[in-house]
Amino acid sequence: MEPRFTIRVYGLLLHQGSVLVADELIKGQRITKFPGGGLEFGEGLKDCLIREIREEIGVEALDPEHFYTTDFFQQSTFHSDPMQVVSVYYTFRVADPNAISLVTEPFAGINGPGDQEVFRWWRIEGGREEDLSLPIDKVVWGMVRAK
Repeated sequence: MEPRFTIRVYGLLLHQGSVLVADELIKGQRITKFPGGGLEFGEGLKDCLIREIREEIGVEALDPEHFYTTDFFQQSTFHSDPMQVVSVYYTFRVADPNAISLVTEPFAGINGPGDQEVFRWWRIEGGREEDLSLPIDKVVWGMVRAK
């Protein structure tokens, strides 16, 4: 089988010393990551971010600004076939951060089978890289903390 690529687009919503993270149950695995998802064919990167944020969080992503694009090889965590992940990260804002439905504890309210997702604020001060699940998110986390 020929190696393939997947392009993922993620958003960094910063608010009062915190960043929004998603706790997801994906194929039975607990994953903590930044909100976002896969680019669809024919879609622009910013359009993907706006769509993913609207679908996942239920708010409009405003003023997206490029933050980082993967500059190293990363094999997909979720595919056993050769699949390289290229991730693009944007910062964005929302009109009202208080309009986002949040949990206060990791994976709070996630029960039973099937993919599920909840969101929470994660303090930048004191946040630990090892609490993120995806390798590229860990690199981005270091960049967020450095700013």
